Amino acid sequence: MTQEIEFGLDTFGDVTVGLDDAPVSQAQVIRDVVAEGVLADELGLDFFGVGEHHRVDFAVSAPEVVLAGLATATTNIHLGSAVTVLSSDDPIRVFQRFSTVDALSNGRAEVILGRGSFTESFPLFGLDLSQYEALFEEKLDLFSHVLAEQPVTWSGNLRPPLSGQNVYPRTEGGHLRTWIGVGGSPESVVRAARYGMPLVLAIIGGDPARFAPYVELFHRALAQLEKPDLPIAVHSPGYIADTDSEAAEQYWPHHRVMRDRIGAERGWPPSNEAEFRQEIEHGSLYLGSPETVARKLANTITTLGIQRFDLKYSAGTLPHERMTHSIELYGSKVVPMVKDMLAARA
Repeated sequence: MTQEIEFGLDTFGDVTVGLDDAPVSQAQVIRDVVAEGVLADELGLDFFGVGEHHRVDFAVSAPEVVLAGLATATTNIHLGSAVTVLSSDDPIRVFQRFSTVDALSNGRAEVILGRGSFTESFPLFGLDLSQYEALFEEKLDLFSHVLAEQPVTWSGNLRPPLSGQNVYPRTEGGHLRTWIGVGGSPESVVRAARYGMPLVLAIIGGDPARFAPYVELFHRALAQLEKPDLPIAVHSPGYIADTDSEAAEQYWPHHRVMRDRIGAERGWPPSNEAEFRQEIEHGSLYLGSPETVARKLANTITTLGIQRFDLKYSAGTLPHERMTHSIELYGSKVVPMVKDMLAARA
């Protein structure tokens, strides 16, 4: 697939601290996310994604509401989720909320559907975690029917059937761009191909090149299913500062807070600087000066043959002011460098 590479940003609305290390309220974090999205638009980036969580350490539980605010404050950038936890939501309501964002943004809305890496939403909304797989499968199937923007006739096992039911509002352009987010399961890759939806690979650790077989699998599955080839995006963490040393020094303490908090819940050992350096040098952490990050990013795009890269720029308690500078460097320096590097390799 030959097309111009898109460059985006993702945030989970991590609850931050100020430059003085004082805690920032969740309300202020949400306002900061909007300011970060506006800046991304001003820099000419292609996509801004906002994640969904239901935890004390993340401020955004309703990304569509944040995106609606961004829709009226931006002009060109596409706005979407990163990701929408479809398993614990209603597919019809998800479509309605995003088609509303699409209206407010004049056709710039996207949705990335996934199961999420946290499970807090299941007990919160009264869902049985033992149905984790079945809920996603069935809700994705219903969502695929709603996407046609025609009367929906559908039946499943976990909710009453629908017969000729209309879903409003419909999008003005007749299509809501919908991706499937996966963490590296072959079954999930094939599922995205089966529904004819583009793929987002969440690569948050290890050598990005190890995901090349999933890229090949997706294209092969599309061909066997006689579906047109579709884009693949990569979502990975990163941070840019003026120098490599500044980037590591500024990012590490806040990354460690997030990594150890989640690790304690999941039985991981405490993080250490050796592991951190390994991810910078050989893994999927895009951290350093603009030149360093650009080289690594160009290598990943070339190796995997992807069509979009979304940098997850928020990291634990990393202050808004630090993230703003990172966004500025990403849009004004890293992206132009990557485009030049890719052009030279073509």
